[in-house]
Formats: sequence, C-alpha cells, structure tokens
Amino acid sequence: MKPIVAIVGRPNVGKSTLFNRITGKKISIIEDTPGVTRDRIYYEATWNGREMLLVDTGGIEPKSDDEILRHMRMQAQIAIASADVIILMCDLRAGLTADDSDIATMLLKSGKPVIPCVNKVDSVGTPPPEFYEFYGLGFKEEPIPISSVHGNGTGDLLDRVVSYFPQETEESGPEQVIGVAVIGKPNAGKSSLVNKILGEDRMIVSDIAGTTRDATDSRVENKYGVFNFIDTAGIRRQSKINDKIEKYSVIRAKLAVERADVCIVMIDAVQGITEQDEHIAGLAHEAGKAVIVCVNKWDLVEKETNTQAEFAKKIKTALAYMDYASVMFISAKTGLRIDKLFEEINQVYTQSNKRVSTGMLNDMLSDAVARVQPPSDKGRRLKIYYMTQNSVAPPTFVLFCNNAQLFHFSYQRYIENCLREVFGFKGTPIRLIIREKGDNPD
Repeated sequence: MKPIVAIVGRPNVGKSTLFNRITGKKISIIEDTPGVTRDRIYYEATWNGREMLLVDTGGIEPKSDDEILRHMRMQAQIAIASADVIILMCDLRAGLTADDSDIATMLLKSGKPVIPCVNKVDSVGTPPPEFYEFYGLGFKEEPIPISSVHGNGTGDLLDRVVSYFPQETEESGPEQVIGVAVIGKPNAGKSSLVNKILGEDRMIVSDIAGTTRDATDSRVENKYGVFNFIDTAGIRRQSKINDKIEKYSVIRAKLAVERADVCIVMIDAVQGITEQDEHIAGLAHEAGKAVIVCVNKWDLVEKETNTQAEFAKKIKTALAYMDYASVMFISAKTGLRIDKLFEEINQVYTQSNKRVSTGMLNDMLSDAVARVQPPSDKGRRLKIYYMTQNSVAPPTFVLFCNNAQLFHFSYQRYIENCLREVFGFKGTPIRLIIREKGDNPD
C-alpha cells in the first residue's frame, strides 16, 4: 500500500489548493467559502519518485455542533487515524487561532508524524515576524512557510513528508484497478452504497440534498479484485442549480464518468425512474461506459407478484436507447446483493474490453446479411464488404460498404443486435463506424 498523507486544518486555510497543486489536477473544489470540501478526497501523487495517497479533508471546527460540520470533523478524524503522515495547515493572515491549537492537541495525541505548514506566505526568503508564533503549536517538526497558490515552499514540505516513508521494496507488475463511478440524483443512496462497500462512514450520509459536493475516490480491494469507487455529487436538472459551488460539483460528477470504466446509475426505488434518471444514465451512455442500473432502497418497496419484473420493464422502456444495461435491485442500507454487484462490475468491465477476431466478425456478418437482406434505394442495394474491430471500451467496429447513405440506422441496429446475440457485450454500448470502400479505416 502507498503511504497515506492527510492534509488537515481549519476551514478555508488552503488545503484543497495545496491538494490540487501536489496532485497536479483540479480535483478538489476551491472556493472562498468554509466547508466546501466535506468528505475525504483521495488521489495518488508522486514526489521525487516516491508514490503516496494524498487525502484532502473538510475543515475542522472543533467546537461546532452543526450537523454537517460535525460530520466533517468525524471525516477528518478518520483520515488522521488512517494516515502515515499528517500535514497540519495554518493561515498566516489569520494568525495562530484557538482552533489551530485545539487541532494541534488532537494531532499530538494521535502519535502520528505531523508536519505543520503555514500557508499564504507569499514572499520568498525570510518569513515575516508573525510566522514565528506558529512554533507554539508544539510539534517536533518546525513549521514550513508555503504558498499553495504560487507553489513556494511546497517542495520543502514534500521533502519532509517523504522522509517519513518506509524504505521502498520491489513490487510486482502493474495491478488492474477498475474505476467505478456511482452517479444519480441527490439522495438516491450513492454515498450509502460506497460506505456499505467500504465498511466505514467515509462519505457523509444525510437527508440534506447536496451533502456530497466533490467526486470522492475510495480504493476497495477484496476477493473480486481491486476497484476505485468514485462517489459523485447528486446531479439535478440544470434549471434547479443556482449555487455556484453546486455547479462545480455537477461538472466534477460528469468528469468522474469520463475517468471511470463502469458507471453505476443509482435509482430510488421509492420514487421510481424519472426523466432526470434518464438524463443521468445518458451521460454514461454517451461517454461509452459500461453501465449497471442499480435500483436502490428495494427493501422499502412493498412487493407483490412480479413487482421486480414490472419495475425492470419500466426501466427498459425508459432507457430504451441503452437496453444493453444490466439492472440490479439492491439496498445500500441492508447490503442486499452487494456481493452480486461486484460480480456484475467485473462482468460488464470484461464485456466492455472484449475483442473479437476479424474472421469471427465476418462469419457473423455473412450470416446476418443472409438472414436479413440489406436495404436498397432506387434500385441500388447496400453491400457490406467486411467489418473489423478497431478499439474497446466501448467495443467499436468499422464496417466497409459501397454507400454509407444506404446503411440506415435500422440496419445498423440490426447488426448491433447480431453482435450481441453472438458475442454478448452485456452492459456495454457498442459503436459502429460506417465507411465507404476506399475510406481510411483509421
């Protein structure tokens, strides 16, 4: 396991800015509003060839009784408990506060290596006199002056961090990690599902809409393999999004879809499938991702004969454009069918990355054309010469013909159905590229 480095501190001292600078990516939302980062956000980073798992945490307000702030404090405490090295971040402009001292006391009790740093020291060279009051935090390590915005001092900070890492050992080849984005409307149970899988409350679960704001990565390793679950902010209709930070959150959720291998579309069984569910599922379809539709809160539904079959039929009707999607009925609260979910993730991932030889494809094509004759127009008939697969995730096929305009959508759909009938491709979209003979296949 890579060493875990947690960045902790009061709200709005620049933790997320430092996190983004070290990772080199805009992962955490940055906004001059306390409490923007609420959950723990994990991302891999490297410094001087040493790899680490960096954790951004919500700001700690030790004495607040607010529900969300209390959850944020708990999340930070879990990050502290699991970390190998802790970066305590303070703010030069605010000075040493009582909350800084309270957090320092908490960290001293943890027994973990703690490196204090003081942010917003924008000048290079000797720090200003007010910097030296942070020596009063009481740590073995001296405070390091940094500017997370400009990058000043971050190299010295990381040098100090990696000095606490254990000696490197030889590792085996690269492991296969399946990225799984959990997407859906607010309060569909996305965070509850990830927490159930993790066996811990890593994500804040609350009835308050918009509790999850960032796309939060969580590594899971079990008998089914290695997975990176990405919990995302609930996606509401664009017309209902007024808050600036929530707009960022929705963008992050869409980016999470892009970097995932498999998307789990969470649907609230009590509410039933809605137009917004259809829109969210469409994001995964358009991105070419393998999809599992999870009907959550199934334990709360009153069941009669064929209740599940009828619900599945409604989903297939609403998501007719992606009838390849796998459908499961689960309960994030009770753990119903969670083990089966891992099996399904592996299956749709494998199907999305399946390759078929050109010979087998053209045997199937010959049979398909013999069964249903290609369309014609004004005496000219479509001729399909051959097909080949040029990529996976999603499986993409190039078909060469005499006239692309004759290759109507309905016949393309027929060819896609034949591909699924013969080769499977369960849970994954299929892309067909039509080229006239002589076109460059690339």
